[in-house]
Amino acid sequence: MKSLGDEYEQRAATLLEDQGLRLLTRNFRGKTGEIDLIAAEGGRLVFIEVRARRNRCFNSAAGSVDRRKQQRLIRTAQLFLQCHPQWASAPCRFDVIAFEPPQSGSRPKIRWIRGAFTA
Repeated sequence: MKSLGDEYEQRAATLLEDQGLRLLTRNFRGKTGEIDLIAAEGGRLVFIEVRARRNRCFNSAAGSVDRRKQQRLIRTAQLFLQCHPQWASAPCRFDVIAFEPPQSGSRPKIRWIRGAFTA
């Protein structure tokens, strides 16, 4: 059975592909952490963190990618580049796709934050 997180990752992957990005891998894991989606946009490598929130009482989905999470993503991106040297000289970007709870209604609002943070 697919988890709710898997569903959000699939929706994010579809959004990226609809916008012309080429999905390279999903759920890249290493000892430093995990990157949800890795895509290519032209010659640029894009590392994407997918976050979702169901309740507005806590931090927003985008806001949950704090400094500690960013550092883990950066270290994992470095590991990806070591494992895939063909991308080692490509410019990189870190994006966040956030599914925020709706004000009303049934579907969360999608926010794609390009260049959400830098390494």
